[in-house]
Amino acid sequence: MSSQAVASIELTSLPLIAQGKVRNLYEIDESTLLFVTSDRISAYDVVLVNGIPDKGKILTQISSHWFSVLSAKIPNLKHHLITLTPPRSLSPADRALVHGRSMQVKKLRVFPVEVIVRGYLTGTAWKDYVKTGAVNGIPQPAGLEHCAAFPGGPIYTPSTKAPLGEKDENITPEQARKIVGDKYADRIAELAVSIYKAAAEYALARGIIIADTKFEFALDEANDEVVLVDEVLSPDSSRFWPASSYEVGREQESFDKQYLRNWLTSQGLNGKEGVEIPEEVVAQTREKYREVFELLTGNTLETVLAGLEQ
Repeated sequence: MSSQAVASIELTSLPLIAQGKVRNLYEIDESTLLFVTSDRISAYDVVLVNGIPDKGKILTQISSHWFSVLSAKIPNLKHHLITLTPPRSLSPADRALVHGRSMQVKKLRVFPVEVIVRGYLTGTAWKDYVKTGAVNGIPQPAGLEHCAAFPGGPIYTPSTKAPLGEKDENITPEQARKIVGDKYADRIAELAVSIYKAAAEYALARGIIIADTKFEFALDEANDEVVLVDEVLSPDSSRFWPASSYEVGREQESFDKQYLRNWLTSQGLNGKEGVEIPEEVVAQTREKYREVFELLTGNTLETVLAGLEQ
C-alpha cells in the first residue's frame, strides 16, 4: 500500500459538483454521482494539514462491505451504492487515481440532518448527561457511568449538518422532525436504530463494540423511499471499541479516529486550524483503521483491492 496520503484529488474527466472535508463528488450523468474519498482527515470539525495513507480506500471498502452485510440483515433496506467500478468515461490517469477509493452512487436528495445513533454513554453524550441528566433532550436514568450502555437500548440523537468550516450542533429528535418533516421523521429514526442494532450484533461477534455511529439518509423521490447514503459504519463515522478490554467507568481503547482526537486534546490543538499530525500519530491512526477493517471484513485491504475490477 502507498506510504503517501492522497490529500488532493482533481479529476479531469468529470465535473466536480461538491467537495467536503474528506470526499469529492463528481457528476457522471443526471442520475449518477461518483463519490471519491481522499485520505484527508478531520477532527473537531477541522481538516488536518496532512492525511492518513490508504484511509480513503479503507473507508470506501468498509462502507461497501457494510452495504452488503446490512442488505442481507434488514429486509427492504435501500442504499445508494451502484458499483465500485469507476465509470468508463474516466481517463486512464483518473481511473488509476480513484481505484479502490470511489463508488458510483445514485443521485438523491439528502436529508439535512446528521443521523446519530448511540449505544453507549460517551463523547458529547456523556458531557450532556453529566450536565443535564439527558442526552439530546432525552432524559436518562440517574447514576449512569461513563461508557455504560444505555439501559433502554440505543437512542437516536441527531445533529444539524453544518456547512464546511462550521460546527454541527446536537438537536432533539423533535427538532430533527421539523427539519425532515413528519412524513419521514419516524422512518429515518426507526431505520437508523435498526441498522445500528444489526451492525452492533455483527461487530460484537468479531470482537468490536460499536459505541455510536453517524448515518446519512436521502429521499428517492421517484419511489418515495428513504435510502441509506454516504459512508457507513466507518472508523471516521463511528466509535469502535475492542470488546475484550471494555470496562465501564473509564475512557475506552478505540479502533477509530478517537486516538487522533485524544492526541489533539493532549496538545491543546482541538479545533485549531493548520495542525500537522506527527508521523508517529499518522502511523498509529493508519494502523487502527487497518486493524478494524480486517476484523470487520475478515480480509486485508490488499486482498480486497486486488479483487476489484479496474
